[in-house]
Amino acid sequence: MTYLDERVDTMDNTVRILGLSKVAWIIMTGAAIITIAMGVRNTFGIFMQPLSAEHGVSITMLSFAVALQNLFWGLAQPVAGAISDRQGAGRVIVFGGLLYGLGLIIAISFSDPVMIIFGAGILIGIAQSCTTFAVVLGVIGRNVEEKRRPMALGIASAGGSFGQMAIVPLAQGLITYDSLEFSILAMAALTFVLVPLAIPMVGKPSEAAAAATPGPAQALSDVLKGAVGNSGYILLTLGFFTCGFQVAFIGVHLPVYLLNCGLPTHIDIPTLAATALATVGFFNMIGTYFHGVLGTWFLMKNLLAWNYILRGVFILAFFLAPKSEFSVLAFAVAMGTLWLGTVPLTSGVIAKMFGPANLGMLFGVCFLSHQVGSFLGIWIGGYMFDLTGNYDMIWILTALAGFMAAAFNWPIKERAIEQPA
Repeated sequence: MTYLDERVDTMDNTVRILGLSKVAWIIMTGAAIITIAMGVRNTFGIFMQPLSAEHGVSITMLSFAVALQNLFWGLAQPVAGAISDRQGAGRVIVFGGLLYGLGLIIAISFSDPVMIIFGAGILIGIAQSCTTFAVVLGVIGRNVEEKRRPMALGIASAGGSFGQMAIVPLAQGLITYDSLEFSILAMAALTFVLVPLAIPMVGKPSEAAAAATPGPAQALSDVLKGAVGNSGYILLTLGFFTCGFQVAFIGVHLPVYLLNCGLPTHIDIPTLAATALATVGFFNMIGTYFHGVLGTWFLMKNLLAWNYILRGVFILAFFLAPKSEFSVLAFAVAMGTLWLGTVPLTSGVIAKMFGPANLGMLFGVCFLSHQVGSFLGIWIGGYMFDLTGNYDMIWILTALAGFMAAAFNWPIKERAIEQPA
């Protein structure tokens, strides 16, 4: 018996003493893991400007590093999800937590652009694939019955929102209190907490999860081939691209945009930016949960379409409105209610169509599209800013992408796919 297996036995005894069900404990732990992993991820927006000044590198280069982070997150996600589906999520999360902290330490320790890209881009990107949605939601999807699954996925996904609300202001406060280096090292220490949090998720998935999937057990290659050949899965994946493009652009570039959009000089813009991102996190926590709840009542693919339509409307309204503290925070509230609401709905549609046994891998493949969108949103945003001195074109493109994603989601047939014999 390994050390982790012994800790699982101890954890099971603790769960029984506390009177918690195993499912409740998995949901709570999963939410905590996503809280830390996504919360630290969202600090890169406020780190961008001071990191550029301290290391003497351009916003374009840092944007490229964070864009690569999102791309490697997406590229590694199907692999991390597949390993989690077959071997269990615990060890995957432990590996990701250690890699996350190492990447942050490298990012602040070196001024060489190559090392910054390696730490903040490649290492942290792989770490996020091991500690966020596909791996954690895959565990929850396999342990919660279909009727309650969207709500459970919504609760865990809301952890990312709480992390943004709590950790972004903490990171900004640590910069003000001490320094950028102190703040980033504190974030690295926080990611190491993911290691003990992974203990309840150690162990291979139960046979019950496999039995919940219609039809006989299939090889991973057959599962993936069947999904890629399904038009609904393809449309869902194309729509998720837009989600990544929008939230990554806004999350990373909003602080820089606020510095250059003509806000009154008496406003403390760095504090306003951190407050706006925290506000997104707070309302996202509420919005993501209720997206999951609504997914138990209505077709999830229709809720996704309305989410994308409203995003496009709110983005256009913010871009065209006069800029003030009120308009910035109103935009944060509006976007926050929609921010990660796509995650429980998208993963819920996949689980409904293909069953929960391969949710980690199939959501991971879909998430790759999301991360390609994130890469382009971050990189193009930085490139356009350095090229033109403003973000005007990218704001319009981001809004129009929302309407396009809605058109992708409407035709999806949301029903279980019969597996081949």
